[in-house]
Amino acid sequence: MAVMKNKSAGTAVGRVTLLDIARHADVSRATVSLVMRDSPLVADSTRERVKQAAVELGYVYDRGAASLRSRRSLIVGVSITDLSNPYFAELTAAAEQGLLQVGRMALLSNNNESIDKQNAFVETMREYNVDGLIICPAIGTPVATIRRLSALGVPFVFLSRRIGGVKADYVANDNTLGLRMATEHLLSLGHRRIAMIGANTRTSTGRERLDGYTSALQAAGLPVDPAIIVESAPTRRNGMEGLMSLMAQARPPTAAVCFNDITAFGAMLGLNHLGMRIGHDFAVVGHDNIVEAGLWLPGLTTVAIPIEEIGRQAARVLLDRISDPGRPAQKVILAPRLVVRESSGAPGGMREPG
Repeated sequence: MAVMKNKSAGTAVGRVTLLDIARHADVSRATVSLVMRDSPLVADSTRERVKQAAVELGYVYDRGAASLRSRRSLIVGVSITDLSNPYFAELTAAAEQGLLQVGRMALLSNNNESIDKQNAFVETMREYNVDGLIICPAIGTPVATIRRLSALGVPFVFLSRRIGGVKADYVANDNTLGLRMATEHLLSLGHRRIAMIGANTRTSTGRERLDGYTSALQAAGLPVDPAIIVESAPTRRNGMEGLMSLMAQARPPTAAVCFNDITAFGAMLGLNHLGMRIGHDFAVVGHDNIVEAGLWLPGLTTVAIPIEEIGRQAARVLLDRISDPGRPAQKVILAPRLVVRESSGAPGGMREPG
């Protein structure tokens, strides 16, 4: 039901009902109801006539009432950790597009690694009876928080990060493979003293990427030297400072893999500050392949993540959980690919643009 407005005066004169629309379109009320529910049983010409009548009368669909009737709001809450990071911005856009493809709208929260903000958003989403949640958990999210969601029967899926100790749906990139590919690329170019900048063990992503780096070195029979593993948050400044601290060592590395592209950009700035040629005097490889990676001079060799597919899969997995709450947890891990540009100094220069 909706308010009927006098179009010339713009004031409410009554509530537009389905019966009003039916009379205006010269169809039955049942037909109008079918149109409002997107039923395929209505002919296209009739559907258009009913929709036009609704527009002319100023009808606005009462989503709240429909939600009470169907117990579906067609809304999904999406909690992301840091939208200032281009990777998370692109990931959020992909998740939103994936939800649109399954008929859901996204309500977004940038929790900025705040557990309190994340919890407040989740509770608000529950109050609004959203269909489910897509969560990239903030650092330090307690296991108890996630177990409570499961106990309350709230459908959710972890995106990009996960919390250990709970069985839950999870969609992400293969982070271990990504850093292993990056490290193996540098090994194939002859580097033997390869640093990692931006290492961290506070998130599942960080632990997986660090494992990819160390496993590649070990497979090549090389030691893992803690002196050239720089632990830091993934920022440009930390990437620059990390690179400069490495180059100040008595035995500096000749190359570095970075936690992500943002950290790699910082490392490249550090090389520029030191007057070193990127890809000649020192090789750099990032991870994520955000748009900016292909715009730098020289272009950044990096690991591309299937962002759009991650978004589609997150929406699909959540819809599966909504439809069948008792189904086993799904774990969808998508394979990345190496994008070789000039920053690693690979023969042949730029093999793949953008």
